[in-house]
Amino acid sequence: MGRVTVRRRVLRVREGDSSYRPDTLAAEEPMEIRVGGRPLTVTMRTPGDDFDLAVGFLVSEGVVHSAEEVAGIRYCAGATADGGNTYNVVDVGLAPGVAAPGASLERNFYTTSSCGLCGKASLDAVRTTAAWSVAEDPLRIGTDVLTALPDRLRAAQRVFDSTGGLHAAGLFSAEGELLCLREDVGRHNAVDKVVGHALRSGLLPLRGSVLMVSGRASFELVQKAVMAGIPLLAAVSAPSSLAVDLAAESGLTLIGFLRGASMNVYTGDERLHPLPVA
Repeated sequence: MGRVTVRRRVLRVREGDSSYRPDTLAAEEPMEIRVGGRPLTVTMRTPGDDFDLAVGFLVSEGVVHSAEEVAGIRYCAGATADGGNTYNVVDVGLAPGVAAPGASLERNFYTTSSCGLCGKASLDAVRTTAAWSVAEDPLRIGTDVLTALPDRLRAAQRVFDSTGGLHAAGLFSAEGELLCLREDVGRHNAVDKVVGHALRSGLLPLRGSVLMVSGRASFELVQKAVMAGIPLLAAVSAPSSLAVDLAAESGLTLIGFLRGASMNVYTGDERLHPLPVA
């Protein structure tokens, strides 16, 4: 297995003084996702929870929707010239009767850790492929619960404490209980790892839950929430315009700039109580 962190020698400068010392960095390595032995895509990720990442990606793309649709997951051996295993190639086997990804989905090219959909984004595509409607989710959540989530997310970021260089995605209940947390150099990978964990645990759709992310709320994160049946996405930073459009189209509650007692509610404010308006 790849390492989550690595050590590198750095020159540290502080107030005119300098010294060489080791520094802990978040690891970043490529991972190829295959389906039935056929290469599908490559993403840059932090090693760890790779099986969750692979199946979470497939949930986001509408390939699978339940644990029963996955026949197995394995690391591919012989990924190096000498036959060694780098643990950077994951093959997902689909259950009989589950359609393999079509040619339109195959993206056999390098995907950066901040890329996500890489131009593939389409409001119509998400609307037509989502297996569950988040608009019908009866979630109601207290504003006091929401304002406590950033601190709870940060407190659970084990690797961030040593590197300062990872995004986090946390799945919470409507009462603010942390159900799952994953970290990664890519914010979309962190979300895929959460969704993949939920699928492998038989928890999809994630009705009545809240997804909290450390960073901005991009289109691909809203898409991933919708595809997993999550009715509320909260971020500590700003959303993009397309993220707001997709949230409004899908009936998802989208919150940005969730910091301290402050937040911006871009869509779905009816789910909050008390409603934070005069």
